[in-house]
Amino acid sequence: MKNDVFRYSDCPVHRSMAILGTKWKPIIIYALRERKARFGQIYTAVGSISKKVLTTTLRELEADGVLLREEFKELPPRVEYSLTKKGRALIPIIIQLAQWDTIYHEENVVGCE
Repeated sequence: MKNDVFRYSDCPVHRSMAILGTKWKPIIIYALRERKARFGQIYTAVGSISKKVLTTTLRELEADGVLLREEFKELPPRVEYSLTKKGRALIPIIIQLAQWDTIYHEENVVGCE
């Protein structure tokens, strides 16, 4: 995995970014903050992500212990994703990041009215 250099680093920021270091992971975590969701629900909530990238990202988050993938033996088959304790611990951090953006996003905007 390309993030292994960071994953096994002595630096906690490197290790954290090895788990959260793509643009989609925090968005997916935020989308799952209040409830379990199926693939299609996550796909709709996230927006302009491809299904292939969403699948890969969900697998990575599951492998990192952030998401739980639950398969139900039904017809048709059903799979739900939810945050683990580790994943839920990220919600306040992601909310803080959104609050930071709300405060500072306009300072560097050029040519917008």
